[in-house]
Amino acid sequence: MRLPAPPEESTGSAAGSSLSARAYRELRDRLILLDIAPGEPIHESHLMAELGLGRTPLREALKQLERDHLVVSYPRRGTFATTIDITELSKISEVRSVLEPFAARRAAEKRGGAVRGEIELLVPELSADSLARSGSRRDLMLMDMRIHRLVHLATGNDYLAETLGRYADIAARIWCVSIDRLTDLTAHIAEHADLLEQILDGDAEGAEATSAEHVAHFERALRAAL
Repeated sequence: MRLPAPPEESTGSAAGSSLSARAYRELRDRLILLDIAPGEPIHESHLMAELGLGRTPLREALKQLERDHLVVSYPRRGTFATTIDITELSKISEVRSVLEPFAARRAAEKRGGAVRGEIELLVPELSADSLARSGSRRDLMLMDMRIHRLVHLATGNDYLAETLGRYADIAARIWCVSIDRLTDLTAHIAEHADLLEQILDGDAEGAEATSAEHVAHFERALRAAL
């Protein structure tokens, strides 16, 4: 059985440079950020022309996105962006509250592992001044997604990164529904600075505790905005 490929965010990977992986990353972020609205049909011909892709890599990407619960296919009807079920938040948070702190601990034990250099470059971008200059809420959401993906990759465990990435993406998609009602988005992103510093310093216990509080704070903030 062929396992689904883990999320590819770092440069230099053959999988990351493939057409299907590029299509997957592009469509995944559009779906998370609601550029493709929940329930909207996926127009393959339009996407092929827009992304400069053939049908095969696009369909491979869509198969992966269906496994991620971001799209759903119906016989003779086509493929659609999945709807967003706010009631799923508690189930997602239940899983993330266990796995995210574990991932943070593992990332710290490896001091950032293969993506240490990327984490080092990212930390200065999380200062209050840098985030204030970062632009739109969309840019802040992309920053949040980038941070979580780096932490997951820093574990060195592709299976853990794939599993956590799927839940983090669904949570981020729910977040986007209420993003205009969130008042402390910049502060929420800035919270990651301590976590990344702890990972770089090898502070496994600190990273685990910070991650646990971050997940709990995320759920509280999101429920308050819904």
